[in-house]
Amino acid sequence: MTAWNDFNDADSQQSGFDLIPKGTVVPVRMTIKPGGYDDPEQGWGGGYATESFETGSIYLAAEFVVTAGDHVKRKMWSNVGLLSKKGPTWGQMGRSFIRAALNSARNVHPQDNSPQAAAARRINGFAELDGLEFLARVDIEKDAKGQDRNVVKLAVEPDHPDYAKLKGVPPKGSPGGGNSGAPAQAAPAYAAPTPQRAPVTGKPSWAQ
Repeated sequence: MTAWNDFNDADSQQSGFDLIPKGTVVPVRMTIKPGGYDDPEQGWGGGYATESFETGSIYLAAEFVVTAGDHVKRKMWSNVGLLSKKGPTWGQMGRSFIRAALNSARNVHPQDNSPQAAAARRINGFAELDGLEFLARVDIEKDAKGQDRNVVKLAVEPDHPDYAKLKGVPPKGSPGGGNSGAPAQAAPAYAAPTPQRAPVTGKPSWAQ
């Protein structure tokens, strides 16, 4: 048996850290690293949000794990904006991303304005986003050291031509008159969303 301090027979390091090509669509599971920031006036509880010490902006620190395909188990990290002192753009971008992620996860066409679709785009708290699974388009940006890294900036919604195939669901036509071609398949099930993970009450123990 090889001694614990002899690494000669260890497997060679795999070059498995090549970037995922920009524009690749992958299924991901989003988890949120709690930052301990709450704002009851905004309805932000559970300690999920994070406040930047440098800029004062508020965001969700999200990790995205690829759940299937050629890049399974690969991880990406991105911040989902909630509030910025510089103006509304940061928060609006974050809201747009969450809306698209909910559409993707719950098979709701982005142009569907039916009551069922509207219900599917509502959450009771950030706990419902922690563990959300949807399709995402991989992007590439520079990190703090100037190195390229993969990030997630866009969720792929049911109007994408490859959505049905990648999600393994029946194709859904474009909604007409505000109603999805097949809203009964998915949206009504989310009329009363159930958090995928039990909500956290108050600040997490590590944030006390």
